[in-house]
Amino acid sequence: MRIASFNINGVKARLPRLLEWLSETRPKVACLQEVKSQDEGFPAEEFAKIGYEAIWHGQKGFNGVAILADGIKPIETQRRLPGDDTDEMARYLEADVDGVRIACIYLPNGNPQPGPKFDYKLAWMERLRDRMRDLWALEVPCAVIGDYNVIPQDKDTYSVRAMANDALMQPESRDAYQRLLADGWTDALDTYNPRGGVWTYWDYQAGAWQRDHGFRIDHMLLSPELADRMVAAGVDKEYRGHEKASDHAPVWFEVSRQPASD
Repeated sequence: MRIASFNINGVKARLPRLLEWLSETRPKVACLQEVKSQDEGFPAEEFAKIGYEAIWHGQKGFNGVAILADGIKPIETQRRLPGDDTDEMARYLEADVDGVRIACIYLPNGNPQPGPKFDYKLAWMERLRDRMRDLWALEVPCAVIGDYNVIPQDKDTYSVRAMANDALMQPESRDAYQRLLADGWTDALDTYNPRGGVWTYWDYQAGAWQRDHGFRIDHMLLSPELADRMVAAGVDKEYRGHEKASDHAPVWFEVSRQPASD
């Protein structure tokens, strides 16, 4: 069972690339970020043509998240991240799919920092931690996956110096991410790539893709009930090199149907 995440950077602009990736890799679940579409404009019928059912939480022009599932309808359990009734940003969507609780997130970027956008990012991360504690308490297989907009460690960027002043790599951002791991969640990609050097994002500018100047900001955090079943994790890097690609590459992990110890 493959569960994936893809910051698509505009579902309509990248629809051919997205359908291509879904058809060729066939994840059971695909979480999308930066859909950049209002709810009524989301192209659900295009995914249905290739066997995927979808739920989505859209917003005009930016943000937006969606959960797609192959041959099964995701059962929505939460829309919007709890903890701030004034936050209208479409950044969080949660559903049950085939026995797994899936939370799809698009965490705020936080730039420029310092400032209100960075404050919003850190507050959002605290709210996320609260929600993840609630999910933990359910004691069910669970994954919280998506674009976290955090470079966890120096090994997760091509250049520490180049990113030193970016909100993605500030001590406060990193500390907030590490607190999630300290609560007991497993970073799937890091588990299989402990030495780092694995990127999920390459900017469109300055030849970043051609020079492999990337960093890792798309993460998949697994509860113990799901981490015990994990058998692989990776990045579909080649899709970043396709024509009119997103600036992110898809990330994924695979789990067995039963815990590995069984």
